[in-house]
Amino acid sequence: MGTRLKVLNVFKTLHRTRMVVFKDDDKGLTAARLKINEEFRKNKNETSEENIQKMIQMASNVEVVLREAVLQVEHVGEKKLLLRPRESLLLENVPYCDQPRKKS
Repeated sequence: MGTRLKVLNVFKTLHRTRMVVFKDDDKGLTAARLKINEEFRKNKNETSEENIQKMIQMASNVEVVLREAVLQVEHVGEKKLLLRPRESLLLENVPYCDQPRKKS
C-alpha cells in the first residue's frame, strides 16, 4: 500500500475511533477532531519516508490508546460521576490464582 494511502487510512481510523470513544460528548468530539486535523496539517509537507512511517506508527498507537484506555465520565452531581464504559472495555475480572483450576 502506498504511503499516501496509509496516511489517509490512519487519519480515517482515528476519526472513526474518535466518534466511538467520545459518543454523545460534543466538547470531546470537537476537541479530538481539531487535534487530529491540526497534527496532520502540521506534518503535511513531510517528505522523509522514514519520518512519515514513524508518524503513521505513532498515530496507530494513539488510536489503540483511545480505543482501549479512554473512558467517558460525566459529572452528575457534587461528588458523583457517571461512568459510561463501552462494551469493548468491559472485560471479565478474573483474580490471579497460583493454582491451576481443577477440571470438573
